[in-house]
Amino acid sequence: MTSCVAQPEEIVTLENASDRAATLLGELADIETSATIDARDVAIVVAHPDDETIGCGAGLSRLAGASVMLITDGAPRNGVDALRAGFASAGDYGAARARELRAALAVAGVDASRIIALGLADQGVCHSLAPTARRLASIFDRLGIRIVLTHAFEGGHPDHDGVAFCVAAAAQLLGSRAPALIEMPFYHLAEDGVSFVAQRFCDGEDGVVVELTSRQRRMKAAMMGAHASQAETLRSFGCEAERFRRAGTRDFRSLPNGGRIFYSTFDCGFSAADWPDTARAALQRLGLERASRKWFAFV
Repeated sequence: MTSCVAQPEEIVTLENASDRAATLLGELADIETSATIDARDVAIVVAHPDDETIGCGAGLSRLAGASVMLITDGAPRNGVDALRAGFASAGDYGAARARELRAALAVAGVDASRIIALGLADQGVCHSLAPTARRLASIFDRLGIRIVLTHAFEGGHPDHDGVAFCVAAAAQLLGSRAPALIEMPFYHLAEDGVSFVAQRFCDGEDGVVVELTSRQRRMKAAMMGAHASQAETLRSFGCEAERFRRAGTRDFRSLPNGGRIFYSTFDCGFSAADWPDTARAALQRLGLERASRKWFAFV
């Protein structure tokens, strides 16, 4: 336990958080109802604006009171993406992406007051694993978060894997007050080392597959449309289904997806070869070198 973690009024045990997660997954899977879900103890923690839409856009309209935590502002500091999208600077690009996020969430009926932005640079999460994990632990504890929906550890984008690490480490720091973790797939490199696979877990297994209704598909498409600067990227993602599962055992010292790393195919400010040492160093800084939990293995 670190000193940055506050003491909550209500002690949340691993057992009741797990039960709460199982109930939430069942509610999300029930597409026969449009009833809202009391989600004041739920956080969606993602790397970039638009990840919330890809991962659980259709579900967001039912998660009443959930917090949406953005780790980065979606604007790499090298300015390349900003210029490609027609913006003069990374700052202008980040501001536009923030506006797009608010517009997308409005489609799902989520008020902008539910956004918590940590403000890291896009492509910078892996350079700030330990402090980000501590910040998340403090926020989870302060808000009484019992369930976190976040990225699967899949080797698609380094920020995605970095957020998966930080969420898991934050849970470790909270000990008996750890939230239950639910992961969502985004994209990974296929076994052929060439193909891009979207919205499927990289081990080929599924947890809860929510086949979206026509109304939900239209809403998710409208949310994607709100992220106008990401139109080209979002064409690779569909609106047919959303997938969720309880986070399984992970060894964060090793590369995911059998070492097939999609972000090695493009310049993203971080090398896959650096991941093992980067993760080990962060674990040491957090005092988690020998920590273990039933859903995550750090050693």
